[in-house]
Amino acid sequence: MRERPREKPPAAPATPAAPGARHGTRRLVGLDAARGLALVAIMCVHILPMSYAATGRPTVTWILFPGDSPALFALLAGTGLALTSGGRRPVRGRELTAARAGVAVRALLLLVLALLIGRLMPPEPPAYNILIYFAAYFLLALPVLGLGPRALFLGAAVALVAGPLLLHLAGDALPEFSSYNPTAATLVTEPLAVLGQLLLTGTYPALPYLAYVLAGMAIGRLNLRRRDVQVRLVVVGALLAVTAKLVSRQLLYAGDVYTRLLFSDPDLTAAQLESLLTYGPEGRLPTTSPWWLVLTTPDVNTPFSVAWSLGVSLAVVGSCLLLARRHSTWLLPVAAMGTMSLTLYTAHLVFLSFEVFYTAPALWLVASLLLSVLFALAWQRAFGRGPLERGMAAVVRPVRRTVARTPAQRSSR
Repeated sequence: MRERPREKPPAAPATPAAPGARHGTRRLVGLDAARGLALVAIMCVHILPMSYAATGRPTVTWILFPGDSPALFALLAGTGLALTSGGRRPVRGRELTAARAGVAVRALLLLVLALLIGRLMPPEPPAYNILIYFAAYFLLALPVLGLGPRALFLGAAVALVAGPLLLHLAGDALPEFSSYNPTAATLVTEPLAVLGQLLLTGTYPALPYLAYVLAGMAIGRLNLRRRDVQVRLVVVGALLAVTAKLVSRQLLYAGDVYTRLLFSDPDLTAAQLESLLTYGPEGRLPTTSPWWLVLTTPDVNTPFSVAWSLGVSLAVVGSCLLLARRHSTWLLPVAAMGTMSLTLYTAHLVFLSFEVFYTAPALWLVASLLLSVLFALAWQRAFGRGPLERGMAAVVRPVRRTVARTPAQRSSR
């Protein structure tokens, strides 16, 4: 099997858990902890091997973490969008316009940062940068920023089915892209390929991933401080994940779908199919049969895989919120990382670009985690939000204030 990045990454930018939150006084520690846990999982998958060299079997890290951490980050990004646009009471009128302007500026800043990081990555990148996809998620979320939880949950359900179907039906018709980490040059020379990559054919395509973003926005419209809401997130998430996995496996093995897939392509061997079911496809998922859509393999973006990752993400968020009610001190290290995940994720990608971790991956992982926790705790204690988070807020805040002022207020100045 061709060597691939350890986990086509993810991670996502940190977003405040409540409008105007300062130094964590109004933040939901559980959300920060969930974001921090996703960042830890990403670092583990990117740095540690996918399989054991002696046996070829997947490592514990690959079994536990791949695929779900990008979904968790996307869901939490959606929650942040909801909380910064009114939370349980969505903003209206000019305030909604101001919130949309702030999100659009944030998307532009993420795009610029992602393109800069793309220039650092080698031709065979050790990881795929999710930040450029987050720019697309934020832009696609603009029209629904003022909706309530029911409409957002319905939109997430539609995206869960429609996004993977569009990928299956139209993915092969879209142009191939030359880089998994686009730069400004590829954006100019291959605009249609990059657009198709961001929407459908890339590692974290926006249309299937809208299911996570919209679901995150929906739970951000709920009272996340209530215990019963937190318990429901755990229960519903667990049921969704278990149901998706069981139905997929029943169809795959008891329903003879495995054989259908094996014979859908004359060049596909049993060993190749087993590798695909364990590690994901080399590039896009095959479209030779609609039965490929029943897989829950990491990063295949089928309805069942999206449902599985969405369920896991909901359960993780609910569990972290419940733990934070009584044991927030225990969560402090990962919660501190979660408050500045954009900064730490960017630093992680820069570190990966030097490709020095292959010789002693376990040692580099421990060092990376330790430095990340120490930096996050020290910076949060001294300054609050992370460096990149503070810089982004410094650009977004005046834009929102300017747009929010009425014409009369602007003319009086």
